[in-house]
Amino acid sequence: MATEDQKDYVRIFDTTLRDGEQCPGAAMTENEKLEIAAQLATMKVDIIEAGFPISSPVQFQAVERIARETPGPIIAALARAMRADIESASKALLPAKKRRIHTFIASSPIHMKFKLGKEPKEVLKMAIEAVKLCREFVDDVEFSPEDATRSEPEFLRELCEAVIDAGATTINIPDTVGYTTPAEYGNLFKFLITNVRGAEKAIFSAHCHNDLGLATANSLAAVQNGARQIECTINGIGERAGNTAMEEVVMAMKTRKDTLGIQTRIKTEEIARASYIVKTITGMLVQPNKAIVGANAFAHESGIHQDGVIKHRETYEIMKPETVGLSSNRMVLGRHSGRAGFKDRIVKLGFSPQTEELEAAYQRFLEIADRKKEIYDEDIRALFSDETRKSTGDRYQLEGFTVSTGTKSTPTAGVRISIDGHIREESATGDGPVDAIYRAIQKTTGMDPDVSRLVISPVTEGQDAMAEASVTLEYKGERVVGKGSSTDIIEACSRAYISALNRL
Repeated sequence: MATEDQKDYVRIFDTTLRDGEQCPGAAMTENEKLEIAAQLATMKVDIIEAGFPISSPVQFQAVERIARETPGPIIAALARAMRADIESASKALLPAKKRRIHTFIASSPIHMKFKLGKEPKEVLKMAIEAVKLCREFVDDVEFSPEDATRSEPEFLRELCEAVIDAGATTINIPDTVGYTTPAEYGNLFKFLITNVRGAEKAIFSAHCHNDLGLATANSLAAVQNGARQIECTINGIGERAGNTAMEEVVMAMKTRKDTLGIQTRIKTEEIARASYIVKTITGMLVQPNKAIVGANAFAHESGIHQDGVIKHRETYEIMKPETVGLSSNRMVLGRHSGRAGFKDRIVKLGFSPQTEELEAAYQRFLEIADRKKEIYDEDIRALFSDETRKSTGDRYQLEGFTVSTGTKSTPTAGVRISIDGHIREESATGDGPVDAIYRAIQKTTGMDPDVSRLVISPVTEGQDAMAEASVTLEYKGERVVGKGSSTDIIEACSRAYISALNRL
């Protein structure tokens, strides 16, 4: 039962690992999910939706591991309003100290007719039975009427009332297709909280998609009308145009507490690191002008703006970069920096290095320092993340490569790869240097997956900037993402490709 104390802050329900992973190319390994879950716990997220256990054995195992290895937040698992789903979710959540089953069924006329093929009274019965079954396994049950914003208000009221009576403790009102507007969404929450019998026993939650670019605005409108939970993802990743971005709603409530009058319990200094981790794991870049976490969010190029910020920061900055975990004065390391200074910077950036990981990263650091005069926090973060994701059990290791290309010559590449400890060398030609080196790697390994996506982005600025590459490979029905970084774009692409092959 919700108390007044529970209603004086907005819960953050993070669904990066469930709804966020459903966008094309964002599939994560079990260990990567654990890494993100650990960062979410560090951020003091209230609820982590770890996945959809019934959907696959991999999903089940990931949810189970997160439940076992991520103390602090409530761990939630998604389940359709079906016995098999609910039983699977309950089993996966068993290791968690705090468990929630999140069950759902469609409630809009278009979904009930064309997707479910059921009448409203049948949906109502299924929802009640599902919530009652969930309560046999856990005390914390969340119910979502899918496509709520296109549902009939009276049926929605009846449905919410019935599931609260059956034992639901959180009622989520999802804007599943990103259709609503702030005024409509706010009024819907006001209507339900006012007219649903027993509404005071539950927390009402907002779950918005960004198809019209209104997800953040809609979520805040819901909060202004009584919602006390927001469902969101890091960097706003998710199906189609994505979900509500956690960093946006959290910082909006923190920055405009004078207007919104309520905040979250999120440790905002961890936002930048969370954004970086999700970006590198999924390979989904953050647009430079993205609010809060974009590269340009705290940058000023206009002379007028620069002059104003120098004279008084608040002339053009409404937030301090330190508030979201960015440093306005970046530490610069170089080739003369020792292990102690390198380790100190790694720890300050939020990593907890093992001895072997630290040594491997330091050796890469020295290699890069020979090519790059100054190495910034962003470079170190990329370098260390790249090294720590390597496994000593990886079958393939890139030992070296050569590339020859020009305007009137055929691009040619040669690679030297360690395969299970044995060195093999091959060469190949291609349409360009990256294509040539990928063909050479294919000849060396005997694997020829399709490259469905390749993204290269600079980590820092300048001619000697570190580059990050993310490549998505498809092979025999499997899709994997590999990442690599280097001051050399070709090397970064090669490392990313090798990383992806090891996953296959």
